[in-house]
Amino acid sequence: MNPTPESILKQYWGFDAFRTQQREIIECALNGKDTLALLPTGGGKSICFQIPALCQEGICIVVSPLIALMKDQVENLKKKGINAMLLHSGMRFQQIDAALDTCVYGDVKFLYLSPERLRNEMVQVRLQKMNVNLLAIDEAHCISQWGYDFRPPYLQIAEIRQLLPKVPVLALTATATPEVVVDIQKKLEFKTHNVIRKSFARENLSYLILNEDDLKGRMLRILSKTPGSAIIYVRNRRRTQEIAQFLQTQNVSATYYHAGLSFDDRQARQNDWINDKTRVIVATNAFGMGIDKPDVRLVIHVGFTDSLEAYFQEAGRGGRDEKESFAVALINKHDIAELQKKLTHVFPTRDRIKEVYYSIGSSLQLAEGSGEDEWFDFDLVALSDRYKWKPKEIVEAISFLEKADHLIISTNSDPRSQLKLLVNHDSIYDLELRNPKVGRLTKVLLRSYGRMFEEFVSINESLIAKRAGYSIEQAVAILHKLHKLEVVDYRPSTGLPKLSFVGGRVRKQDIHIAKEVYEVRIKLIQERIKAALHFVETDKVCRSQMLLKYFGESDSTHCGKCDVCRGLPKFKLEEKDIELVKSTILTEISLEELINKIEKPEKEILKAVQLLLDNNELVYHMNGNIGLP
Repeated sequence: MNPTPESILKQYWGFDAFRTQQREIIECALNGKDTLALLPTGGGKSICFQIPALCQEGICIVVSPLIALMKDQVENLKKKGINAMLLHSGMRFQQIDAALDTCVYGDVKFLYLSPERLRNEMVQVRLQKMNVNLLAIDEAHCISQWGYDFRPPYLQIAEIRQLLPKVPVLALTATATPEVVVDIQKKLEFKTHNVIRKSFARENLSYLILNEDDLKGRMLRILSKTPGSAIIYVRNRRRTQEIAQFLQTQNVSATYYHAGLSFDDRQARQNDWINDKTRVIVATNAFGMGIDKPDVRLVIHVGFTDSLEAYFQEAGRGGRDEKESFAVALINKHDIAELQKKLTHVFPTRDRIKEVYYSIGSSLQLAEGSGEDEWFDFDLVALSDRYKWKPKEIVEAISFLEKADHLIISTNSDPRSQLKLLVNHDSIYDLELRNPKVGRLTKVLLRSYGRMFEEFVSINESLIAKRAGYSIEQAVAILHKLHKLEVVDYRPSTGLPKLSFVGGRVRKQDIHIAKEVYEVRIKLIQERIKAALHFVETDKVCRSQMLLKYFGESDSTHCGKCDVCRGLPKFKLEEKDIELVKSTILTEISLEELINKIEKPEKEILKAVQLLLDNNELVYHMNGNIGLP
């Protein structure tokens, strides 16, 4: 007899009860029903597919574009004694082959895949040999061209469904507009529409938009009034260091984080912040995905994002423990002007996009027709210097090439060096006897990392050198020597993102950037910027209501805590009294009639009416009466 979801929850997670909607989502998965789960950031999405998979025989396939998040989940599952594996775009053929064999013939319960891997024929063949019980799609908005992070490899999932026709799909996302919700189900070929949503309302989170020229001064005042852990988001790398250093001079424990730091530096700073050794982390948007720190009391944005999806994700990292927290955006006229400028931004032409594609292939010395299923280091700075193009222009061109399904770029590949032992224990022992200096380092490897005989592991050369008593240069030299002797397969990290040509490199004249694809992408970008501008410039409508309406929740009430609500006149009417005003207005009514019908002071009724008008819950008619919209 299969275990119950409750027993699994208690056994592995130690909880007695599920959160809102989790049990319903799990029940759908167990009943073989295709389901789209809309849960806000921190809403416990992973449990929704992990528990039904553990309740049944077989393996769960999890598709996600976030390598760091997948690695964390795999490691956490292994700590619980649950066998899980990960495939991603940075892995080599031999690694993938061995992992897939283990999933077919072993006792693996979860196989995490990056969407690019679904294109691989070897992966598709092996999936059909597995006893798959569930197909979980994380960040499901990536499958929709209307989504803010559309990724063509996600479209391959429909083909995988044809290979696994009896396997239900559980799609999960924390950010989806109404159009995206419909499109996800269509693209994933749901048998019947089925959406389970938890309201995106965060009752413990106050959204504040503050116009401020003295950014640093206001930042300090906010930090002094709001104790606890904090994130400060800025728009570029230079500002992260500048603000962190300023805070340090003011005796605020702070560090900075961006994608340009080494992997070890990022990990160390992230861990210090998670463990409360550092109070404030100043970061670009490279920080936060997959970070599960529940007690973040404050999220500050210096400037504003160019999409409400990104803002909702970042602000939503505050208060996951459901205690009072604040999301504060500090903006000024310059920030507004920057957003407005992006509306008229000149995007790279289709001809320039083709030139970028051709130049990438040339810089890699890649012949036309070759490169399919291969991954190459991509050095943006080197390409910019060589062709005298601005890095931003190259990045935008690559974004269009990704959307047109010509290139895939993965910044999520594991940036650490990889190593696998190619010989057995006896050979290692013989090597230690013949060469004690080399042997000392192999002993450290064996003590520091498990499973090196079965698969590639991520290693830290600095840590290895320290434990062996060598300099980093000496340790790296020994690793190269061991590689040459075919004792290990050592693959040093370059720290660069990985890039792949879909279907191999094509000729310049065969690069197709459809006009409609090009124009749709620009239009979507502009619409998102307009929504972000409306959000920060409007000071008459509750911030929470604006966000919720953007994500399809039109029946929410004012939060009472954002900067807009706090600035409204104070009145004694409670929520039930405001509802009384609304329920009294059945069609339309004059103010005089309304005042006569409700036994409340006239001043309080008028203030309640004004609040409802400001929040678009009442409207004025041409004849001067008021009514429901």
